[in-house]
Amino acid sequence: MFKRTKKIIASTLLTGFATISAKAQGVQGITAAESSLLAYVDPVASLCLVIGAVVGLIGGIRVYIKWNSGDQDINKELMGWGGSCLFLVLVSVIIKAFFGV
Repeated sequence: MFKRTKKIIASTLLTGFATISAKAQGVQGITAAESSLLAYVDPVASLCLVIGAVVGLIGGIRVYIKWNSGDQDINKELMGWGGSCLFLVLVSVIIKAFFGV
């Protein structure tokens, strides 16, 4: 009976140490993932701003061409392109605010 109790205590201690080791590795993994994710936030936000600028230029040129050709549907075109530019700019700001960069 004494040998059985010894085995139970030893297995309990081994399980406890394994759990502590797994928790430490889990925390290190989460910390590493967080730091690598934060490294990508700024470039992604800058990329959104650049794409927004390109979309704004293309939209401005298309609206200008429609305006000069006398098209009556300028407001619809302006709202569509302007909305897409505004969305891309706000996405970059929200990404930075969400991750605290």
